[in-house]
Amino acid sequence: MKAAVMRAVGAPLEIEDVAIAKPGPHEVLIRTHATGVCHSDLHFLKGHYPTKLPTVLGHESAGVVEQIGSEVRTVKPGDHVVTCLSAFCGHCEYCVTGHLSLCEEPDVVRGKGEEPRIAKGGESLAQFFNLSAFAEQMLIHENACVAIRPDMPLDRAALIGCAVVTGYGSVVHTAKVRPGETVAVIGCGGIGLSTINAAALAGAGRVIAVDRVAAKESMARAFGATDFVDASDGDTVKRIRDLTNGGVDHALEAIGLSATAEDAFRMLRRAGTATIIGMIPVGQKVTLNGYEFLQEKVIRGSNMGSNVFPVDIPRLVDFYMQGKLKLDELISRRIGLSDIDSAFEEMETGAIARSVITFD
Repeated sequence: MKAAVMRAVGAPLEIEDVAIAKPGPHEVLIRTHATGVCHSDLHFLKGHYPTKLPTVLGHESAGVVEQIGSEVRTVKPGDHVVTCLSAFCGHCEYCVTGHLSLCEEPDVVRGKGEEPRIAKGGESLAQFFNLSAFAEQMLIHENACVAIRPDMPLDRAALIGCAVVTGYGSVVHTAKVRPGETVAVIGCGGIGLSTINAAALAGAGRVIAVDRVAAKESMARAFGATDFVDASDGDTVKRIRDLTNGGVDHALEAIGLSATAEDAFRMLRRAGTATIIGMIPVGQKVTLNGYEFLQEKVIRGSNMGSNVFPVDIPRLVDFYMQGKLKLDELISRRIGLSDIDSAFEEMETGAIARSVITFD
């Protein structure tokens, strides 16, 4: 199969022919139909986070099951599935208490001495986030995918596996936004727009979108924002506090920078909560004013929206089919695997939402 291989930090990905193994007892072989190009992939490509090399990146995907292992019970050949990087074992403390996205048990990967899932000429290729979706096929643990209704378009379904479930989960599971509350979302990329959409679905009384690209205002409003603040023009925190008569109930940071995480905390009203969704690069520190804790403000992280993806993803598919969830508008363009480097270049400009790789 063809795959986009990362062999060095900062270098272009190489489209190579690689081999994929047969499914083990709890594994599923999937024919990839579509994969979103996510900013998280760019973090690893640029070295903001470490990863084993060589590797096949990609983690936001949908496809059709081709083969299953002898013990697989959750999907069958022919099923349409969405993958999710938060693969879970199902039996650790985090899993049995409902925190599937925090599972780190080794059950979902192959052990040392076992045949690697992906290889080339005897060289093992690391599997990125248990998926490696920049490839024509994926071999994954059964608890890294969920079956969806077959009438759901797979190019749009792919986005649900990361950007959408992260934005939705951060609102519904992590922040637990209640109807009528005021929400600010910092960053209007794919995850930020999904967060805005989710805040509107949750019944937020006011949803304030924040971005440095003024041209994103119309898109943010289309996703459910009631207000837009251009972060390149003046003191963003002061403007939001003035706009809301003292601050917001929830600030959700969807960029991944220490400065914007600090802004999220500062723009809160008393007893407000800042939820950091973005991946702040390793080494960056967040500095807060200690006295603000006397106002009972809260800052917390969110890993993949604290999702319970076997439940969340089918629900989100239904939301889309009912016209409640915006996915078509998230896709800036559809590309082939060979165009992947140009998608990363466009992503760095901040002018697009999502490129989606489609496979024939």
